[in-house]
Amino acid sequence: MSDDSSSRIASTLREWIATAPAGAKLPSSRELVARYSASPVTVQKALRSLSSQGLVESLPGVGTFVRAAPATGSGDYGWQTAALGTPGHGLLKQPASLQPVSTGSVALHSGYPDPELLPERLVRSAFSRAARTAALVGRPPTAGVPELQAWFAAELRAATPADIAPVTPRDVVITPGSQSGLVTAFRALVGPGQPLLLESPTYWGAILAAAKAGVAVVPVPSGPNGPDPDALARTFEQTGARAFYAQPSFASPTGALWQPGLAGRVLDTVRQHGAFLIEDDSAHDFGITAEPQPLAGRDDDGHVVYLRSLTKSVSPAIRVAALIARGPARDRILVDTLAESMYVSTVLQTVALDVVTQPAWRTHLRRVRHQLKIRRDLLLTGLREHAPAVQAESVPQGGLNLWARLPGTVDLARVVRDCESAGVVIGPGDEWFPAEPTGRFIRLNYAGPNPDAFADAARVIQAAVLANA
Repeated sequence: MSDDSSSRIASTLREWIATAPAGAKLPSSRELVARYSASPVTVQKALRSLSSQGLVESLPGVGTFVRAAPATGSGDYGWQTAALGTPGHGLLKQPASLQPVSTGSVALHSGYPDPELLPERLVRSAFSRAARTAALVGRPPTAGVPELQAWFAAELRAATPADIAPVTPRDVVITPGSQSGLVTAFRALVGPGQPLLLESPTYWGAILAAAKAGVAVVPVPSGPNGPDPDALARTFEQTGARAFYAQPSFASPTGALWQPGLAGRVLDTVRQHGAFLIEDDSAHDFGITAEPQPLAGRDDDGHVVYLRSLTKSVSPAIRVAALIARGPARDRILVDTLAESMYVSTVLQTVALDVVTQPAWRTHLRRVRHQLKIRRDLLLTGLREHAPAVQAESVPQGGLNLWARLPGTVDLARVVRDCESAGVVIGPGDEWFPAEPTGRFIRLNYAGPNPDAFADAARVIQAAVLANA
């Protein structure tokens, strides 16, 4: 991946762009790799150079196009600074995991799987069938389509021991994706100004949802094995909190899978303090060498409120999730969803139910598990062989991401920028801490596109780390 090769490709494309009409599509990254006998990272660096010059624009999943001449105008939006004030959610830009990237980048930053790992055929067929039913114009019950409620309840019952009272379909409230479910859970069960315990690090979306709900975040130290149970107990005692948000199965970003002993201690602590455990099981369908073990399956007295989403495993276009709760907590959750979204599209619920009840769904999940293992191991091997300065905190047994530590002296922001300039997009670990970061970390998604470029990406990351240590 030499700078000369990248410059040569950019120069050749620049000559073509000079005579091409606005909107003309450039050859795909794959075609450019073959044409110039270059690596994907080198091609991406050339495309990024053209993009930075304003010559092209890339649409993820569509292609790269000749950019039209910019419109003229004052573009003076300075007045908005005073009008908007401080952002209530605490963010000034999109989290890195949601940033769009140029076609051909080695995208290690996203929280979503590559489309190749999604059941596209099942989804297309399900939409076709749904279009011929009353779902196209029907309004579902506020808590969700009964058959989908029953499916979520049955899935959790499969992880429930015989001596625990199983959940019922009525305990299930369908929400428009897990992010909406988090805001609802925090708002309905905690409330503005009240303390909510969060693992640190934890899912950035939970941090954003907590800000949206107006709760007071209290961090609890956590890592590749889960939270510190003693610290959790002390924090409950000190704060009087009545809720703890956690991801016991394949946590993002750490990949942690709680062992039974830890799970038992956490449940005991939650019960002792008359509190809720808000369990996020969004990675349920992405086990690799282990199965998720929902703590909600070990609770029949309403302490665990369980969240499971189908958005990542079925399709990003199908934002369907479920909050499962018992007692008055379920009723409060339902009322909050009415205020937020009224109900979830009947079409999306029908399609989701269709996909997950097809016999081919289980076959698909087995294939995904196999592919995730291959991709995870490719990334781990690439880091071990080409990026010794990057240390994986653990080998995740499931999920989509690898949590890795960089040397403590490194300038993380510059590492991220240098990698992006070289066509490798990574997730800065700072975004995953609800308080001050405890080190320099990055989160790498091994489920994304172009796994054959993981070794090249590791070389880029190593070079950026050494240059900014």
